[in-house]
Amino acid sequence: MFTGIVEELGTVAAVEDQGDAIRLTIRAATVLEDAALGDSIAVNGCCLTVAAREGDTWTADVMQETLDKTSLHGVRPGDRVNLERAVTAQKRLGGHIVQGHVDGVGTVVRRTPSEHWEVVEIALPAADERGSLGRYLVDKGSITVDGVSLTVVETTEDGFTVSLIPETLARTTLGTRRPGDRVNLETDILAKHVERLLAHRDRTDRGLTAHTEGASA
Repeated sequence: MFTGIVEELGTVAAVEDQGDAIRLTIRAATVLEDAALGDSIAVNGCCLTVAAREGDTWTADVMQETLDKTSLHGVRPGDRVNLERAVTAQKRLGGHIVQGHVDGVGTVVRRTPSEHWEVVEIALPAADERGSLGRYLVDKGSITVDGVSLTVVETTEDGFTVSLIPETLARTTLGTRRPGDRVNLETDILAKHVERLLAHRDRTDRGLTAHTEGASA
């Protein structure tokens, strides 16, 4: 589990194409202070496992499923990436509960700069058989963008806006994302659980209604 508070910007050192996977090597400092094999580190919001480490680099295996569902597809040496170690019980939950399980890839639509902050509009991916990710978004609710815990300023018909303070612009990749760039999105896990519970309740209610009607017939 993560909090969406980026610890440092790492740099992609190497990408080894393995056909149905890639072996991703990242140069870092802070996240390597206590990293051991098997530990989890979020890369642009995607939870990866430390498979090897040497000097100031660490390596993770990224499977096809992850490449298909995240913006790590197409990552190249020299790219900067947001990094965060898994949260510990002693760490402050400065952001919100983040799993590192990307729900979809959004697209930066526009950036509107101001004197002290910048508003960024992001389009949601196309709806799948379950519907749009927009069903999990509410104004002033939580959203994770490339691993960064943010507050939704406003939901739109097919996306949402966030407001980025100078600290976020300087310390994460969101400071350099441009219109057309793809970003990993993870919606609030609490909203997903609520949806699941309500769907189960509806099925149970329908079952009870059908049983009652059958008994009355």
